Order: sequence, then structure tokens, then C-alpha cells
Amino acid sequence: NVVILVLLAVAFLIIVQRNLLNLNDFLISENPDAVPGMLLPFESEFSPELRPDLVRTGEKIPVVITAAEERLGAVVAAMNSVYQNSKANIVFNIVTMNDTVDHLKVWMSKTQLNNVKHKIIIFEPQLLNGKITKDPQKLDLKSGHAAAFSDDCDSASAKGIVRGAGNQNNYIGFLDFKKEAIKKLGMRANTCSFNPGVIVANLTEWKRQNITNQLEHWMELNAQEDLYSKTLAESITTPPLLIVFYKHHSSIDPMWHVRHLGATGAGNRYSPQFVKAAKLLHWNGHYKPWSRTSSFTEVWDKWYIQDPMRKFHPVRKHAGDK
Repeated sequence: NVVILVLLAVAFLIIVQRNLLNLNDFLISENPDAVPGMLLPFESEFSPELRPDLVRTGEKIPVVITAAEERLGAVVAAMNSVYQNSKANIVFNIVTMNDTVDHLKVWMSKTQLNNVKHKIIIFEPQLLNGKITKDPQKLDLKSGHAAAFSDDCDSASAKGIVRGAGNQNNYIGFLDFKKEAIKKLGMRANTCSFNPGVIVANLTEWKRQNITNQLEHWMELNAQEDLYSKTLAESITTPPLLIVFYKHHSSIDPMWHVRHLGATGAGNRYSPQFVKAAKLLHWNGHYKPWSRTSSFTEVWDKWYIQDPMRKFHPVRKHAGDK
């Protein structure tokens, strides 16, 4: 009887071994880039540190992002989130000032972002001379449209989607309709404005329509005639975009630009479940996720990477926090 039990045990172990070998062959065929000893995750919910780096091929998707020194941590968190949540062949075009380049390079090279494809573009401030005053998803764009934006007025239907953000920003808040140059355009003052915090651009149409020159024209004219209104945040970037793209832009799905997370009361406007389901979060407003008083900082913290040079420090209530 003992001999029979031993033989059965050996047979069982042989069967288990063969099944494990077959499973291993299957996993390797499913993931040919795996190397011996590599952990093969069965779920996509592992932390970024445990995920094997994907080989990203196909058409390059350019993502333009601006990087100011005092907000460099925000840029790093945004890039990490975009990169980890996409399998696309993303190339970040990071526009920054010359005195930020070294800090950015260290942050990219000494963290898990070292394999991320990117270009650092040094912005030359003199390009704006005479154009500003000193105190101032996959989306299919419609034919002939060079860009898409999110509207900043919440209709009854939109409120159901974005949980009552309740913002009503119109053209009159950004442009001075008493000025002759604005009057001649024939725009309606109560037209809903859009939020340029996220722009999806068709670069072919952008170049064909000479959008850059159009924007620079209105920037220069404003420097001479003060065409912008000071009602809404003294914005200098939104007004020329509103003029050039008046009733000639596509719309971004609201879930791909959930806005006003930096406004007062954002924690009451949006539920944690809704924020988790959103595709892209924008903390526009006074309160930023790297400051102490912002809403939903825990979502931002998930993607923040510590500054290896220790220059950037998110402000938290407790010393043990990030």
C-alpha cells in the first residue's frame, strides 16, 4: 500500500510539473518580451514600479506640456500618469525655460521616467516681445477644425455628466466688447467660452489655417489697444484663442477634461467615484494638488515622483506625508 501511495504521489507531481511547463510556454508566447525570472502580472492594477515596460511602436503621439520651475512636480506627475495609463507611442514635447532644463533632465533620468520618449524645447521669452502686456481621447475633429476644447458653460445635460460644476464663463468675461476691433468681429458677448487648459490639435489644419500667426496678430493688437477684459483671472492666453476659434472648433468629451478641481468647494461638487472614473483631471483654480488645501490630492499623489534634487516639495498637513 505504501508503494502504491508513493507511486501515485510521483505521478501527481509529474502531472503538476507538465501543467506548469505548459502554462509557462503559454505565458511566454503571450508575452515574447519576457525574460527568464521576470514577474508576469495577471492584472493591470500593479503599481507602475512592478509593470514591465511596454515596447511602444506605431504612430508617434506628440503631447505638448509646459514646465515652469515652480510647478515642475506637477508636470512630472502629469507625464507619469499619461505614460502609465496608455500603451500608445507617446512623445512628450516639454516646453520650458533655460534655467529649468538641468533640473528637468535630472528628474527624468534618475527616476522611472528615464525610458520615456521626450524632447525638451527651450522657450525664448523674446518671442513674446510686443505680443503681451506686462500685467495681463482619441478625438475626431470636425472637418476644417484645427483644434478642440472643452466648453466652460454647463448646460442642463452637461451638468449631469460633470456633476454640476456650475460654471458659466462667457466671451464677455475675456474680451472688451466696447473696443472697435472686437465689435467688428460680430461675436456674441454671451457665447459660451471654452477652457484652453487642454487642447487637441490637428496640426495639419493648424498650419494650413496659419493659426499661430492669427494668434500672434491678436496678441500684438491687444498690447496696443488693450482688448482683453480683466473680469476672468486676467487671462492672457484664452482671449486670442476665443477670437481665432470662435464657433470654429470641435468639442472634447467632458470626461476627458474634468475641470475646476482647484476651485473652492471642488470636494463637494465631485464625488470620489466620479473623479476616479474621469479620464483627465485639471486642477485649474487657486488650489493646486501639491498645496495643502486642494481637493483630491490623493489622486495626484499616486502619480507624483519624488524630486531627486529635492527642490520641489508638495505641501502636506503632516510631516510624514509626501
